[in-house]
Amino acid sequence: MAKRVKAKLGFPGHIESVEIELPPGEPAPWDADSKLAVIGKDATRHDALAKVTGKARYTTDIKRPGMLYARVLRAAHAAAEVQQIDVAKAKKLAGVKGVVVLPVRNARFVGQPLAAIAATSEDVAARALALCKVSYKTRPFVVQLDDAMKAAAPAVHAGGAGASAGAGKSANIRKSKSRRRGDVAKGLRAAKHKVEATFRTQVVLHSSLEPHGIVVDYKDGKADVWCSTQATFAVRDEIAKALEIPVARVRVHAEYVGGGFGSKFHAGTHGLLAAKLSRQTGAPVRLCLDREEEQTATGNRPDSLQRLTLGADARGQLSAMKTVSYGTGGIAGGAGTASPLYNLYDCKSKAAVEHDVYTNAGPAAPFRAPGHPQGAFALEQAIDMLAERAGVDPIAFRINNDKNPVRQAELRRGAERIGWDARRNKKAGGGAKLGAHGELRRGIGVANGLWYNTGRARGEIHVKLHHDGMVEVISGGQDIGTGARTLLAMVVAEELGLSPSAIRTHIGDTSGPYAPGSGGSTTTPTMSPAARKAGYRARLRLEALARKVLGLGDDAALVFADGKVQSKDGGKQISFKKLCARLPEQTMTFSGPRAPNYKAYRETTAGVQLAEVEVDIETGVVRVVKIVAVQDAGRLLNPLTARSQVNGAVLQGMSMALFEERVMDSQQGHVTNANLEQYKIAGAVDVPEIDVQLFDVYNGSNSTGALGLGEPPIVATPGAIANAVYNAIGARVMALPITPARVLAALAAAKKGGAR
Repeated sequence: MAKRVKAKLGFPGHIESVEIELPPGEPAPWDADSKLAVIGKDATRHDALAKVTGKARYTTDIKRPGMLYARVLRAAHAAAEVQQIDVAKAKKLAGVKGVVVLPVRNARFVGQPLAAIAATSEDVAARALALCKVSYKTRPFVVQLDDAMKAAAPAVHAGGAGASAGAGKSANIRKSKSRRRGDVAKGLRAAKHKVEATFRTQVVLHSSLEPHGIVVDYKDGKADVWCSTQATFAVRDEIAKALEIPVARVRVHAEYVGGGFGSKFHAGTHGLLAAKLSRQTGAPVRLCLDREEEQTATGNRPDSLQRLTLGADARGQLSAMKTVSYGTGGIAGGAGTASPLYNLYDCKSKAAVEHDVYTNAGPAAPFRAPGHPQGAFALEQAIDMLAERAGVDPIAFRINNDKNPVRQAELRRGAERIGWDARRNKKAGGGAKLGAHGELRRGIGVANGLWYNTGRARGEIHVKLHHDGMVEVISGGQDIGTGARTLLAMVVAEELGLSPSAIRTHIGDTSGPYAPGSGGSTTTPTMSPAARKAGYRARLRLEALARKVLGLGDDAALVFADGKVQSKDGGKQISFKKLCARLPEQTMTFSGPRAPNYKAYRETTAGVQLAEVEVDIETGVVRVVKIVAVQDAGRLLNPLTARSQVNGAVLQGMSMALFEERVMDSQQGHVTNANLEQYKIAGAVDVPEIDVQLFDVYNGSNSTGALGLGEPPIVATPGAIANAVYNAIGARVMALPITPARVLAALAAAKKGGAR
């Protein structure tokens, strides 16, 4: 039976008493009044020792008896009819054990999978690929956004699969997604101040440290699978379908995963090929991609062309906001960028029109806060431009146009941490000249961000109590490097009055209870409440036993702390281990199915970043000196791993802002920098000072109050850096990455009265 409780939600200075209806059997959420011993304290990662000593085994480390090695035959042309795939010679090569040919009629990008070969070694498999002969009838292709948008552009998908209706339009422009509220035209007409600007962002690659890989061992109608994945159960279901066996006969292992960032939600074509080869050969098959395959065919963050129009009244209040965007995710969609504009800032009139544009390039995949770094890069520069037109400080302008109390407080804290009032150039480009010849300029910029995840209703955790006092936490889900296994242990330890180090956590195995894929910043807000519920149920059972053992009444309050269970007055106690020894069974398992969300203080996370940069106006080189990242994620369970998440996101956002860009050959149709030498990623010498300011919010959306943190901290980074560059040199760079050439071009354009 549901019950109602009062919870103190919010953050210091903004605490509200909120009535929450708890689903049956659910514990009350940890709120501002909760006194917690484990949660909110730094806890060392449970897997830290295994990772630094090399004991952690990733998919590439898996070796099975009699294992075969597979390689993928890939298309050599960006657009072609595949007339024949001749693998006869490859099959005859000594050591080749299996071949699977895909029914591909049309190749649409260089690197598209066509077939796979399993052999006794990687070398034999590679030599077998060289013996394969593919007959093509090539067609015209297009790999650049602007070219694909032209009316005469060759259609990527036959018949213009995504075409917008109407003559004279490109067949590659997918039917648009539109959102609108209020009267934008009226709001713009009434605006005292208006900004119209066009921004561009580039295609960025996931570049996971561990490439995509899988090992499939199919025997007797069952499959054991080791996979580098963000979604163990999704891979299980896909492999089962490919092998035409029940999902109960597939077991997926993913104990350690070396990054994914959104690109590893599925088994992938390579995974399905490995499964079919294992069934065909009756042997385990390993198929791990090399770096060129990784950078070509496993996903990307789409580019964007965004045209923004913003208006504000004489008081500096936003009156209308509009964006029209185009972007390419290659042969796939997913290029939308309008969510920041539509969900940040208070404005009655907003409109957004988003278009996907097909090109002959590898398909996009979700990438850490999909669409948001691109959208915030454009929006936050436009906001700064409008604030300048209105004669209002950029931070004051944001506070005046954003009623979110968390973000307002974050802006104030960030401004204080970076010394906004004292150190920021009051006039763009007006900073002190640094360097031996005065060629260096310093500037400071700000940008806002947001994200949305309070968790999902589906997910389950098991807690096992053993006679010897050992406690196990079991999840079939995965930890992709965020510290999920540590968080689960912390939550259960809090419930049972133990140290997190006393909890054994088992994850990454679909023989355990169901967990959703790790994406959308959903893992912590989904699985931590499930862990708490399982721990809560275990505690209730132990409480009943403790009252009996200690001779207390049925309603006597008990305290679980420091490995002991004692009466509230401290008069009677028993150690946790001795209490477990009195359990009626050697092992007792308590399940924690994740309940629907409660009423939350906020449905979104807020984030603010301030950047300090140094720009060399002679060479155009930009160096990020410092980032102040102020970020909330509901109640922060483990500040240590939270800071790690923010640091990683900031570095990835900075790398996108300054360095990363996939380059396509317009004549040959392939990726020219499909490696980690020419594809530039920020390195150790590029790392700035990162001042992480965690903002604890007692959210109440679930029993732990946690929200997701994997994605929010990357959203604001590129925009904050771009605004800092403008503050340093007085010229706006409207496209990413902010390369030396673009900085010098912007400076030259500014001298002529323009911007680029």
